[in-house]
Amino acid sequence: MKQPWLLKLLLLWVAVACASQAQQDSQWHLNGLNSQSWADIGSGTNYYHLGGVATNQSSKVTFDEATQFEAANLLKLEGDVTILDHGHIWRGTNFIYNTTNGEVQAARFKTVQEPYSIAGQQMGGVSNKVQTATNAVIATDDYEKPIFTIRARAITIAPGDYLEAHQATLYLGKTPIFYWPYYRRSLKQHPNNFEFAPGYRSQFGPYLFSSYNWYGSNGLGLGFVDGTLHLDERERRGLAGGPDFAVHLGNWGEAAFRYYYAHDVDPQADGIVAPHLGENRQRSQFYYDLYSTSNANAMGNIKVVANYQSDPLVVRDFFLGQYNRNVEPATFGEGTELWHNWVLDGMAQPRLVNFFETVERLPDVKLTGLRQEVGNSPIYYDSETSAGYYERAFSETNVPLYLTNYNMMPNGFGYDVTDTRMGGYPNYEAARADTFHQFTMPENFFGWLNVTPRIGGRATYYGDVDGPQIHTNQQGRGIFNTGADVSFRAWRVYADTESDLLDVHGLKHIIEPEFDYAYIPTASSHVPQFDYQLPTLRLLPIDFPDYNSIDSIRSENVLRLMLRNKWQTKRRDGIEDVVNWAVYTDWNLTPGTNNPFSDLYNDLDFRPRSWITFNSSTRYDLADTRWREAIERVFIQPTSSGMSLSLGYYYLMNNDPEFQTYPGQSLAGHNQIDVSLYYRINENWGVHISERFEAQNGVFQEQLYSIYRDLRSWTAAMTFRVDQGAGQPTDFTVGITFSLKAFPRFKLNSDSDRPGQILGSISRPTLLDDY
Repeated sequence: MKQPWLLKLLLLWVAVACASQAQQDSQWHLNGLNSQSWADIGSGTNYYHLGGVATNQSSKVTFDEATQFEAANLLKLEGDVTILDHGHIWRGTNFIYNTTNGEVQAARFKTVQEPYSIAGQQMGGVSNKVQTATNAVIATDDYEKPIFTIRARAITIAPGDYLEAHQATLYLGKTPIFYWPYYRRSLKQHPNNFEFAPGYRSQFGPYLFSSYNWYGSNGLGLGFVDGTLHLDERERRGLAGGPDFAVHLGNWGEAAFRYYYAHDVDPQADGIVAPHLGENRQRSQFYYDLYSTSNANAMGNIKVVANYQSDPLVVRDFFLGQYNRNVEPATFGEGTELWHNWVLDGMAQPRLVNFFETVERLPDVKLTGLRQEVGNSPIYYDSETSAGYYERAFSETNVPLYLTNYNMMPNGFGYDVTDTRMGGYPNYEAARADTFHQFTMPENFFGWLNVTPRIGGRATYYGDVDGPQIHTNQQGRGIFNTGADVSFRAWRVYADTESDLLDVHGLKHIIEPEFDYAYIPTASSHVPQFDYQLPTLRLLPIDFPDYNSIDSIRSENVLRLMLRNKWQTKRRDGIEDVVNWAVYTDWNLTPGTNNPFSDLYNDLDFRPRSWITFNSSTRYDLADTRWREAIERVFIQPTSSGMSLSLGYYYLMNNDPEFQTYPGQSLAGHNQIDVSLYYRINENWGVHISERFEAQNGVFQEQLYSIYRDLRSWTAAMTFRVDQGAGQPTDFTVGITFSLKAFPRFKLNSDSDRPGQILGSISRPTLLDDY
């Protein structure tokens, strides 16, 4: 279900962005590095020395000395100067910078206009989007003495658009080898190119992944079509391939299509015996997104996503990185229209494959009333009204059924429903109409105490429920809800607190207690479960409409207790949270409750330095005095060391009741340690090591080692990976990748985030990757 608060944030973002973007972009803030670095010369002229920084919404300028001419919107910059303007970098010793249009003038300069680095003299602005310079040196090699360079008498640069060079000579070292009277290169798009990735993997045997990428116009005046053709050979599995397309339609939106077919001669090479696995394996994806503004008061969005695959493991076997991000991709079409106070959303969600559980919505229409003032009163109103026809379609894979009682079955009707078929629970379908309305009255007392009482009601109609073994008559359900949120914020400033060890320069302590009470006297539980509550280890919202599992609503009488603490200090990049700590729990006020308090949750972020971060998230069972979950992580990334280190620990108790679907079910927990280290040895070599160890059974679940070699205009990486899944044979992989610096396939160290990109089939990121 779509989260209403996401819609609220989207509407708020759009309103604020439209009203203030231009103003924010033009508002510059100049600060010296200390209190002695600024002087007012008079007549709108300010002088900064001893270092300083100037920033606005999209640009940042650092300098040793600067003179600001306010009337002309100019900065005269001297010393060590760096200008970062809308993603483009300029470096030099003397600049004149126009803060209104971004025009740059310089006697000598260096700049990075991806994929080129450029140095030259006498740079000036022809317009606010075009720069000219003389005696320029152009290179794609980021060494101090690049092998290949282009030296030009004059150049024209349109940042992010194009580069032109006049009287240009190509040099190999110091030897001229080619001459162009005129040379032009686009800075927008990559050239067409081939990519090859050889390697070996236990489940594949020797393999070679190959692809051809192209970027070009579709010739119809509607935009550009980018594409990739894949042809992959895996000695043990066979030949595979297919196309990827990304279509840029301008005002008509964005579209993408991907198809991959594998003639898999050994589909059970990994030792997993699963249904639907044959030699002919394929997957296809389609995506379309159109965003439009029909008028000044409304905007809309249309999105269509389709995912088909021949079996549940085809993506896992051939595109592991995509599988890890989305195990069960959905298929849906959605249209949304947003007004100032209302959002209309229509969705159709069919089922394309029968081995993933799906709630079909054919259709599902919802009208959301965002929180809005009632006349000139202090009362606010919000609502949600939806109607649709739904089918709970369970997986039909060959999985034996263990559940025979409604208390343990996900249909949740209160009937003894047994499905003796191999392959799933009985499907059921019904129409449903639901409407929710709520009034709140936020008040502030004494200038510091915030109190927001609320009262609301919900009415839900369910049509006749039909299924192979289920039938119920139509029914209705009414729910009354009320509650109040009470909070306040107090702070104290310790201006004289200083610590070089913790990089603390003054401290501000903020404390925010919050008490949220919610009461629902009664709610029927014997209703079809279409929008149902999934197992989770975190506390769910107790307020409507934030809690949106409509069919899982139960009676409640609960008080949520939360305490937030923040310690803030001023550092080089501005105000930072040294400590951000939240502790919270729920107190069940229903009479006769044996264990009135839920688990105690604790979330902590601690940044003793800007380059060190500690994160901790824990869940403690107060009733049984035991830890149920703990997630601990340390990030260390010194800015100038060429090193980054991540250490993590994850604990999940065995047989956690949150995930037990039937009595006696045994669920393994986790006692997992992981480490990731990247270190750049020098300008030629870098290494990356990643380990994940499960202490519960003493198994290294994953080991990954990469060696990077800088080949001037190219980078190369060799990656070794050992994967040991539970009950599966060891999977060993070695992969080799090459990437042209000017047009890189992967960012350096990208295998730490998505090793499947390097070790799986070559696939450029597209709009489809998140679906």
